[in-house]
Amino acid sequence: MSDPTDTTGTNSTGGAAEAAEPAMSAGGAGGRHVRVVLVDDHRMFRTGVQAEIGRTEQTGVEVVGEAADVDQAVTVITATRPEVVLLDVHLPGGGGVEVLRRCAPLMADAERPVRFLALSVSDAAEDVIGVIRGGARGYVTKTITGTDLVDSIFRVQEGDAVFSPRLAGFVLDAFASTDAPPVDEDMDRLTQREREVLRLIARGYAYKEIAKQLFISVKTVESHVSAVLRKLQLSNRHELTRWATARRLV
Repeated sequence: MSDPTDTTGTNSTGGAAEAAEPAMSAGGAGGRHVRVVLVDDHRMFRTGVQAEIGRTEQTGVEVVGEAADVDQAVTVITATRPEVVLLDVHLPGGGGVEVLRRCAPLMADAERPVRFLALSVSDAAEDVIGVIRGGARGYVTKTITGTDLVDSIFRVQEGDAVFSPRLAGFVLDAFASTDAPPVDEDMDRLTQREREVLRLIARGYAYKEIAKQLFISVKTVESHVSAVLRKLQLSNRHELTRWATARRLV
């Protein structure tokens, strides 16, 4: 399916940024209408989401722009001023938290606030808490159905907070506690992508399954696993699983 928002270009971080001018629509889904920007570093995933929710006449969702990294995201969001941004947590250039930080004035706009809904493969507590502290209105995982995602987008547009069921507990626990989370120096050595691979390995996923989940090649998965083992000074995936379980990352 062709992507009506697709314009190809490059910037200093590489990759393509796509943006569309604001457009009027009759809307769908009972007359509801919401303008959305997709931010995810995997083009195939963005294409899939666009195909699933971007049928404006049926869903009421109009995808007005896409971005693959932090700089692209800030540029496209500023140019299109959507009501809702679907934001991946792990992005080149600083991650979803950096996008939220740089878009703080847009979120604070009383008349035309831009609201953010995190959409990520990660269900780790620190990822959820990080983007919520950064200003996101909700967090759902990529296992969500298209219908539920559309509903979540409209709820966030209306100002509600939306979470995948088990993730809400992370937020409640975090904001109920006045204690700052401890610093884990070992975890700080890992990149965001290495942490994703670590968790999936610890949960028993095969390399091919991880590659499919993260939209990367098996060879890239192997490289990430080697890097994690080296940085944590572990010998094999069994030790890695024990390490992750001890830190309640599984």
